[in-house]
Amino acid sequence: MQLIKTVHLFIFLCINYLSIGTALALDVNIKKNLSHVNTAHNGEIISIQRIQDQDNVLTGGYTKTSRKCPPFCIQPMHLADGVTTVAELELLDFIKTKLNQGKGVLIDARTPSWFNKSTIPGSINIPFTTFDRKSDELVKTAALARLGVTIKAETTEESFFDYAINMIKNEPMKDYSIWDFSKAKEIMLWCNGAWCGQSPRAIKGLLALGYPAEKIYYYRGGMQAWQSLGLTTK
Repeated sequence: MQLIKTVHLFIFLCINYLSIGTALALDVNIKKNLSHVNTAHNGEIISIQRIQDQDNVLTGGYTKTSRKCPPFCIQPMHLADGVTTVAELELLDFIKTKLNQGKGVLIDARTPSWFNKSTIPGSINIPFTTFDRKSDELVKTAALARLGVTIKAETTEESFFDYAINMIKNEPMKDYSIWDFSKAKEIMLWCNGAWCGQSPRAIKGLLALGYPAEKIYYYRGGMQAWQSLGLTTK
């Protein structure tokens, strides 16, 4: 535990040191008095800022306005009670105040192929199917562990039996008796855009498992909105 805290402190100091060193005047800022936000991604420090070319335009799939619905239907602003929907500035603040200090996790809920093409710096990939009711239990347990969630030590065989019965009956899973969320981290999930159902599905799966709604954030704009503002991808 002490080693983890030391690593987080080292990363935090590196990020803040680089913030001072890279505070150069830019024409296209994130907002007044904020040119960039630094974070760690795959072992390197990435500076998130906006593309400075004021003639830059989007290319590729994110230029499309229309996709077949279903499945690509517009997602609601209010996803579920207690879940907070955010935009870009809130996401960047989450990176600074939660992610960079080891208190939060930024989740790219898309499939690995999307993640490998391009992602928001600082994100980890946990595909949206991971938290489905019928997903592999070992995969689900490992994913939840990354979010600070464990299986309760006092969980009984009866609890697992009830869990299995609910799966067989295809009933909603409310397995609060299995998972320990006392140390669950604040998490922010996102996917391709306001028309993408991947992160909403992941959030609904987490809620069904008992994840505290007040610790869940939803970046509805996703990669399409992120790229439309010329923000750094990795």
